Amino acid sequence: MSAARSAHTQLRVGRLVKAHGLKGALKLELYTDDPDGRFTAGAVFTLQVPESSPWHGKTVTVREFKWMNSHPVVFLEGIEDRTAAESIVRAILWLDHDDETARVEDDAWYDHQLVGLDVVRDGQVIGRITQVDHLPAQDLLTVRLGDGREVLVPFVKAIVPEVDAAGGRIVVTPPAGLFEDLPTDEDETEAVDASSEGTSGD
Repeated sequence: MSAARSAHTQLRVGRLVKAHGLKGALKLELYTDDPDGRFTAGAVFTLQVPESSPWHGKTVTVREFKWMNSHPVVFLEGIEDRTAAESIVRAILWLDHDDETARVEDDAWYDHQLVGLDVVRDGQVIGRITQVDHLPAQDLLTVRLGDGREVLVPFVKAIVPEVDAAGGRIVVTPPAGLFEDLPTDEDETEAVDASSEGTSGD
């Protein structure tokens, strides 16, 4: 489950996990259901890296894609050794689309398809998505609740089991404490004290 970074032009397809071997290969974490079709020789990807990275603002071109011991591995032009490969580890790869009609991966949505959707919990609308943030580990949905608070919701299947973009909503099954503060030991003690005072006699 993932969100495309741009409203119309980009789709997140993978993350460079670690250097592999001595010839510049990089293991991939895939965010696409068609890696052999996406990582063809000559394919160009935009990089999402920290501003401090030497790769900030640059693109990379696929030289070769293969499977090694069931792991997807990519060779990129200009990265010829392990040192160069390690300098780009953790970068997220984005694929440019010509237009919005390009095929979207299963279980992936553009940001503009998510922003504005109602957030439904236990059959009740509790808020609305206002923003999508893309982090190296996962995407986060910013949900504005009815009381005005904003909550960051990890965009993962366990917490967001259903996205109905056409129906204008997502369904969430959050862990305890995500949308409301859990009672502390102090709160529970005060509740017990208040109950005792209310039941004491003259």
